[in-house]
Amino acid sequence: MEQAPWQRTAAGAGLLGADGRLAPTIFAEMTALAAATGALNLGQGFPDEDGPRAVLDAAKHAIDHGCNQYGPGRGSQELIDAVVEHQRRFYGIGLGRGDVLVTAGATEALAATMLAYLSPGDEVIVFEPYYDAYAAVAALAGAVLVPVPLAAPDFQPDPDRLLRATSPRTRMIVVNSPHNPTGTVFSEESMRHIVRVAERRDAIIVTDEVYEHLVYDERHVPIATIDAARDRLVSISSAGKTFSVTGWKIGWIMASPERIAQIGAVKQYLTFVNGAPFQPAVAAGLRLPDEHFDTIVQSFTRKRDILARGLRKAGFQVHDARAGYFLLADAAPLGVEDATDLARRLPELVGVVGVPLSALARPSRRDLRSTLRFAFCKSDDMLGDAAGRLAGLRSALAPVV
Repeated sequence: MEQAPWQRTAAGAGLLGADGRLAPTIFAEMTALAAATGALNLGQGFPDEDGPRAVLDAAKHAIDHGCNQYGPGRGSQELIDAVVEHQRRFYGIGLGRGDVLVTAGATEALAATMLAYLSPGDEVIVFEPYYDAYAAVAALAGAVLVPVPLAAPDFQPDPDRLLRATSPRTRMIVVNSPHNPTGTVFSEESMRHIVRVAERRDAIIVTDEVYEHLVYDERHVPIATIDAARDRLVSISSAGKTFSVTGWKIGWIMASPERIAQIGAVKQYLTFVNGAPFQPAVAAGLRLPDEHFDTIVQSFTRKRDILARGLRKAGFQVHDARAGYFLLADAAPLGVEDATDLARRLPELVGVVGVPLSALARPSRRDLRSTLRFAFCKSDDMLGDAAGRLAGLRSALAPVV
């Protein structure tokens, strides 16, 4: 029997069992486990500290001054202008007002774009491990997800593997850099190769750049700076990660006016409009001085290093995170082969929650089976507490390993 759209979506995300029953996402499962046990939740990528006071105050001001009804379908003019200014200021990219569409976070932006362009049987290239929404929305559209593995230690795309993964049915290449969950940043050489492959297959390039301001040892360089990419490019970013306001769900798409109109034809029947008072607040955030963005990087670098030291002391092999919210920690040196089993026991063992990396990849990725993902977008105190708790993991595992 042909699957219903909801079944395709759930199956694509790995949430549909052989018996047809729905399972919760690993993130929901681990968050519930943290709540039930009182464990420190380093599984889900949301901060436990609020964003900049200037951004929060701007939202309050907007609420208090009547910005509470439906706004323009393309987004508030103030935010659109701020996105245009931001792209020129940080990357030297020239956009017009017609090149921007405001969305309900990057997830809606990705969904609207994929649903606008994917037909049943089309193939979508993603880099694995990958954000689970890519698989879910591709399946909803009836498209085929084609993962290209990223391998430790550098998690850079392999040019030959990428080319071999394409076919005449390749319609879209999703480029997530800075990358969730590996924390890698694709090199300029990798980006240029992706553009050449997209040209060869006449594929659309869709970027997910939500961690653009959380790059720790260099600066983010968008694929949009490569001239050859412009005609086939849809760039996506959002405010949640940069300003620690993940609950606001304000994102944006940047593309040619023609593509903005095409994607908007889908987007307007998803959320129509959203977050009216948060849009001018995000605009205020994008216009903050350079010192603020430097402070973000310094703060998250410190947080990353606190957790990395704790994980290494606990006995994990920790991969360097050059960007993003997450550290990957391989439990194999601790004698653990199944990170999913360890994730479910970790709250009772040491009072900390992480998620297994295998939840963001195909079952065939045996090389990821012993690795956990931990979020470091938490307070320094919480990370210090987590590091202290993790220090006891080796002894807690000793009787059972």
